[in-house]
Amino acid sequence: MATLVRRAASRFVGNYCKNRSFVYSLLDQSAYGRRQHLTPSVDRNVPFTTSTKKRASPTDPLLRIIETEIGYAEKADDYDRVEETPSGFPFKMEDKPGGKIVTLTREYEGETVKVEVHMTNLVTGDKEDDEDDEEEAENEEDEDEDKPEKPKQSNVPLLVTLSKKSGPSLEFRCTAFPDKIVIKDMWVTFPDDPAKDELAYEGPSFRVLDEKLRKAFHRYIEIRGIKPSMINFLHEYMINKDSREHLLWLKSLKNFVKS
Repeated sequence: MATLVRRAASRFVGNYCKNRSFVYSLLDQSAYGRRQHLTPSVDRNVPFTTSTKKRASPTDPLLRIIETEIGYAEKADDYDRVEETPSGFPFKMEDKPGGKIVTLTREYEGETVKVEVHMTNLVTGDKEDDEDDEEEAENEEDEDEDKPEKPKQSNVPLLVTLSKKSGPSLEFRCTAFPDKIVIKDMWVTFPDDPAKDELAYEGPSFRVLDEKLRKAFHRYIEIRGIKPSMINFLHEYMINKDSREHLLWLKSLKNFVKS
């Protein structure tokens, strides 16, 4: 009898332990499942990083605007246009990218003729353009207070220098219109003697010279190639140059802001 009781007790304890292990196993699996559900999966092959999204630079808006302006400039039809040099054009042309002038040179009967061509003054009929060109209209040698004011025109500023192998030079400040070239001022300069040149008497205003003398000077520079027939070419060339230089300027701005 005692033996049966001991066997029964032993089976009870064994079953109890087995059942308890089974229950704990179920609990552990359930807890593990919950952990798997709540814990995000991690790919062991992906390197861990703590980087965050890069913040926008304060220069980004400016850079975008500059790039937009570059796009507009590149769509213009004159920035890459090449003007054909007219037949009989007697000058050698030098145009350095980034510069604001074009230099023309030639030799004429022992003289060196140099012309600095500046950016075209455009007149479009806008009020601001009229105000900017007011000084040019006031200085024309043939203006007459009794005559009605002439419409203002686009023009090309010129600085003409006539020099010989030695001695003084003549300089003329001119304004080139489509149909004529107007001398604004003239000077006698001494390039070989800077001290003398600095103190040299510049002479009277060109406008107060005798009319015959003024006409003779106009003829003098015309013989050397400074004449209206070259102005249409220079006008178009300088407009195209202005577009090219504007585009280069924008690209330089972009490179500076971007760097």
